[in-house]
Amino acid sequence: MTDKVRIDKWLWAARFFKTRALARDAIKGGKVQIDGHRVKPGRTLAAGDRLTIRRGEEEFQVTVTDLDERRLSAALAQGKYVEDPASVARRESAAAQRELDRQARAERQGRPDKRQRRQIVKFTTGSS
Repeated sequence: MTDKVRIDKWLWAARFFKTRALARDAIKGGKVQIDGHRVKPGRTLAAGDRLTIRRGEEEFQVTVTDLDERRLSAALAQGKYVEDPASVARRESAAAQRELDRQARAERQGRPDKRQRRQIVKFTTGSS
């Protein structure tokens, strides 16, 4: 465990982003905040810092526990932070809602075909 680590290196090591460049771009774009404040990629982290990380449609609220800058396996990388339980619940409910929306779009039918159009016309005009 090191004393100082840049936030872009830590985000990469904790596997929030695939590359340091993506982590740097997210920080510059305001997608990563420490205690509600925008930061620069070179900002050093301290244990206990609360981060808000937006990645696509997901938002993570985590507390830094380990400052190691080595990129480990995904299971070990989760030991570098503790995610807020409310954050986990929000992400899971949003994922469930996106899945329901996706299923609803898949079930929705397209335009009526020729036979269905004739049936609609027959029904609306009342002819037999």
